[in-house]
Amino acid sequence: MPTHLQAHLHAHSLREPTAFWSAAANAITWYRKPDQIFQKTAEKCTPERGVNWQWFAGSELNTCYNALDRHIESGHGSRPALIYDSAVTGTKKTYTYGDLLDEVEVFAAVLEGAGVGKGTVVLIYMPMVPQAVIGMLACARLGAVHSVVFGGFAAGELAKRITDCQPEVILTASCGIEPARIVAYQPLLQEALTLTSYKPSATILLQRPEYRAELAGMLDWDEEVCKARREGRRAGWKVLKGDDPLYVIYTSGSTGVPKGVVRDNAGHAVALTWSMQNVFGVSPGDVFFAASDIGWVVGHSYIVYGPLLHGCTTILYEGKPVGTPDAGAFWRIVNEWKVNVLFTAPTAVRAIKREDPTGALLKRHDISSLRSLFLAGERSDPETVRHFEKVLGVPIRDNYWQTETGWPLAAACCLPGKPTPTRAGSAGPAIPGYDVRVLDASTKQEVTRNTLGAVVVKLPLPPGCFSSLWKNPAGFWKYLDKFDGYFDLTDAGFIDDDGYISIMSRTDDVINVAGHRLSTGSMEEVLAAHPDVAECAVVGVKDDMKGQVPVGFVVQIANSHSLHESLPKVLQTRIRTSLGPIASLKEIYIVPKLPKTRSGKILRRSLRDIVEGRKVVVPATIEDEGVLDVVQRLVRPRL
Repeated sequence: MPTHLQAHLHAHSLREPTAFWSAAANAITWYRKPDQIFQKTAEKCTPERGVNWQWFAGSELNTCYNALDRHIESGHGSRPALIYDSAVTGTKKTYTYGDLLDEVEVFAAVLEGAGVGKGTVVLIYMPMVPQAVIGMLACARLGAVHSVVFGGFAAGELAKRITDCQPEVILTASCGIEPARIVAYQPLLQEALTLTSYKPSATILLQRPEYRAELAGMLDWDEEVCKARREGRRAGWKVLKGDDPLYVIYTSGSTGVPKGVVRDNAGHAVALTWSMQNVFGVSPGDVFFAASDIGWVVGHSYIVYGPLLHGCTTILYEGKPVGTPDAGAFWRIVNEWKVNVLFTAPTAVRAIKREDPTGALLKRHDISSLRSLFLAGERSDPETVRHFEKVLGVPIRDNYWQTETGWPLAAACCLPGKPTPTRAGSAGPAIPGYDVRVLDASTKQEVTRNTLGAVVVKLPLPPGCFSSLWKNPAGFWKYLDKFDGYFDLTDAGFIDDDGYISIMSRTDDVINVAGHRLSTGSMEEVLAAHPDVAECAVVGVKDDMKGQVPVGFVVQIANSHSLHESLPKVLQTRIRTSLGPIASLKEIYIVPKLPKTRSGKILRRSLRDIVEGRKVVVPATIEDEGVLDVVQRLVRPRL
C-alpha cells in the first residue's frame, strides 16, 4: 500500500515534535506566546512528581476568547455558531458568534456576582440546552474550572463528584426530557447534597416550560441574567496560564470509582483546533454535528470547544437517534441544517440500522451536504461500516480515543486534499503526536505486527491529553505503572503491516479458552456480519474445564426474516467456519436490546455477571435499567 500523507505527518510529529506543534500553535491567538513548545526534565515520572513534560510552557491565553471573540474580531460575528435543535420539545434556535458572545459575557457576569473567579470550580448538571454551553464558555472566560455531569445522573454518583471537586456554584435546570418522560433534576440534586458534607455557596437553576421546580433557596437563571443586563454587567476574558485547568471531567473507567480527568487550556486549544481541520476535514464555516452529550468528553471536545475554536457551526441536539420521532432523526438534521460532518457512536447507527434496515427513512431526506460519518465509543464492526457506506454514499471513518486523551489517537484522517484511505474494522493509523505500540502483557515487550496485545502510547503524551487527575496523583500513576514509559489504554488490539490499528476489546475481554487467547471483538465481527443481526456482544464467562468460554447476545433487526429459534444455530455455524471450533459460543441469547451506558458503550461486564449468576451491580451510567432485568429473565432460566 502506498505511504499516505498521514504517515509522513505522523513520522514528522514524533521525530520533530517541537516543530510540528509550533506550526499547529499558530492557529491559536495567544496573549503571550509559549517560551518553549515542549519542555521535558531528566527525572522520570513518579506519583509524587507527576509527569516530566510540559507543552507550551510560559504561554498565556483564554479558551473562550479563542472560541468566540477572535472570530467576531475577524469579521465573522454573523456566522452561525450554535444551532439548538430539540426533537423532544420542537424548539429550534440559532445563535451567531455575536449572539453567543453576548450571552456568555452576561452570564459570566452573573457567575462573578456569585463569587466565581479564576480557579473556582463550577459544577454543571444540565440537559442538552444552550444555557449549558453558555455556562461552560462563561467559566472558561473567567478562568473558572467547570465540571459537567450528565443531566439526570443518579444522586449517589452526583454526590461523589460534588464531594471530589467541591464546586463553589452549581448550575442546573428544572428537568431533562426523555422521549417518554420528564426527569426532574431538583430532587436528584437535593438528594445528592444530603449525601455529601460539602455544600456549594449558590445554585443557579434554569426553569424549563415543560416542568417548573421549587427554587428552595436557589437562584433563578433567567432572573439573574435579566438583572445583569439591566445593570449593564458583562465580563471580559481573563488571561490564563497555558497549564491552568480548563475543566475536570469524571470517568469511572474500569474501577467504577470516578476519576477527575484534568484538561489544560493551551494543549487543549491547539490539539482540538488542529484536529478539526486535519482529522475531521472541516473548515471554518462548515457545519459539524456531534450526536453526543456535553456530559461526555465527545460533547466537550466536539460539540462545544473544537468546532467553536475552529470557527465552525456546531449542532446541539436534544433527542435520540431513534424514537424522536423515528430512525430518520439524524438524517432530518443533516438535511435541515446542511451538516457536513456527522460524529456519533456505533451503537447509535446500529440502532438506526435495526429500526430502518433498508434505509427507507433516509430516502426522505436530502443528505447531499454530508461528506463523512465518524464513529467512536465502541468498535465499529465491518458490517455496520459497509452498510452505512452503501446507504449514505460517504466514507465511514472510525476513530479511537478516550476521556483521558481528549481527542482521537487513531483514525483515517480527512487531511485537506489527501484523506487517508479507510479500512473497515480498523480505527485507522495513529494520529500525529501519538506513538502507539502494542505490547505483550506478560513480557511487556513490543509484539510483531498483526499480533494481539495491549495497546499503549509511548510517553510523552501529545498536547490535549490529560497530565493529572483532580487531587488524585496516585490514581493518575496507575495509568503509567503497568508498562514503564507508556500510557496503558487498557484495550487489546493489533497494528497491521500498513500501520492501521484495530481495537478488538477491552484488555479484560481477551479471553483464554483452553489455552487459546481469543478476542471477543473478532467473534462479534462474525455475528454482526449476518444480515439479520442489528447488534451483538460477546463476553467470556468462567468454565471449569476450559477456563473461559464465549457467550453471545444478539439483537435482531426489525422485521427479521430469521426465525428466533433457528438464528443461534446459524450464527454458531458462522463462528465455527470463520474462527474455528475453539471459538464456538457456549450459548447465544436473542435479546430485544443490549444494556448500554448513556454514551453508547455496551455493558459487557454486567452481561458477564448475569451469565455467571453473580449479583449484578447496576452501573451509574446505564441508559435504561429495565434492559438488564429483561436480559436476566431470558438468561437465568437457561443456566
